[in-house]
Amino acid sequence: MAKIAFMGAGSTVFVKNIIGDCMCVPELKGSTIALYDIDLNRLQDSQLMLENINRNLNAGMMIETYLGVDNRRKALVSADFVFNAVQVGGYEPSTVIDFEIPKRYGLRQTIADTLGIGGIFRALRTVPVLLDFCHDMEAVCPNALLLNYSNPMSMLMMGVFRGSGVNAVGLCHSVQSCAGTLLGHCGLNEKYPNPTWKVAGINHQGWLLEIRDGQRDLYPEITARLTELAAENKLPEWDLVRLDMLKNLGYYITESSEHNAEYSPWYIKHNYPELIERFRIPLDEYPRRCREQIKGWNEMRDHALHSDKIEHQRTGEYGSHIVEAVVNNRPYTFGGNVMNSGLIPNLPTKACVEVMCIADGKGITPVYSGDLPEQCAAVNRTMINPQILTTEALLSGKKQHVYHAAMLDPHTAAELSVDDIKSMCDELFTAHASMLPQFR
Repeated sequence: MAKIAFMGAGSTVFVKNIIGDCMCVPELKGSTIALYDIDLNRLQDSQLMLENINRNLNAGMMIETYLGVDNRRKALVSADFVFNAVQVGGYEPSTVIDFEIPKRYGLRQTIADTLGIGGIFRALRTVPVLLDFCHDMEAVCPNALLLNYSNPMSMLMMGVFRGSGVNAVGLCHSVQSCAGTLLGHCGLNEKYPNPTWKVAGINHQGWLLEIRDGQRDLYPEITARLTELAAENKLPEWDLVRLDMLKNLGYYITESSEHNAEYSPWYIKHNYPELIERFRIPLDEYPRRCREQIKGWNEMRDHALHSDKIEHQRTGEYGSHIVEAVVNNRPYTFGGNVMNSGLIPNLPTKACVEVMCIADGKGITPVYSGDLPEQCAAVNRTMINPQILTTEALLSGKKQHVYHAAMLDPHTAAELSVDDIKSMCDELFTAHASMLPQFR
């Protein structure tokens, strides 16, 4: 039987999806689940929920818990698969700090978990912790596969691949839903229920390069329909940024509009406040979601933990399907985040790219994608520059590279002067000092 470790198991709802999915796989019945976290209450919540589901699904899994840094390596001993979902610093204080300090400088953000000042400082907090996991894996489960769900995905995976020797892949929710979302905007889901598609690029900015029904290219019909909807003022208001990028760059993009609004210099601009309303950009969206999630969890906690009727149906998350494919040596294709070993030739080799991958008994095999359309590659490179520089800062300990990363972030550079960027970073270094000892 397999052993599956879950790092950051206090993320109870996400643990339910990933480990609950694994409990639905017949070949994984009887496996060992090792849950690790630094928060006792949240760890116990996840344990109680999974034990409930385990009984109801008759999955026969052995669920173990490991609390605190001193027990981290024990959780990983002999693991075959390691899921990571840690958020170092949590909503409070770290996420609040990542929003409030930039806001005082006039820099407004929506999600701040992937790029921008919030993404950079989240990476600075998280990569060292993730590398500690990796070094433990090298010692006690060197052949295990690390499946990372934490953000900022690209910077975390760059740190993992450049700072350790573990087998790893980064997983995101946005790839598998991209084509269906675009068809849904156009009212074409029923007409084309089983499209084939190809996505390549970088995390949260992968490009839907192809969408077909058999041999038929669906992009012409999609763009014609979107033009009609725009003329009728019927485009979905929650996705106007992505649709504007499709209109101007020629390809739809994987991650949501609220994310992509802050990845470029085009949409959140203090000199053009009307853009916020025009594109329905939800500023401070991530803190709002965090507050709602905390409230929602508190309201459902008693039922979720103590009801005898908790059931689980397998979700569309990649995680359990990859585990199943490796265990059964049955190929499974998915969108994964890996280093750019020539997979997308017109992106840097130091970049982490998101391409189609195949999981089977040999592990993870990325599939060659080829060059992106040049305008798409150019947009990706503006994101990759600060990602590489943040990784350089983490691996070298050079604080100056953090300033460089912030200076080259597209949205930050469009809004602030160099002096303000450096001053803002210094305030963030001070505010996060306990979690950034390498930069004191």
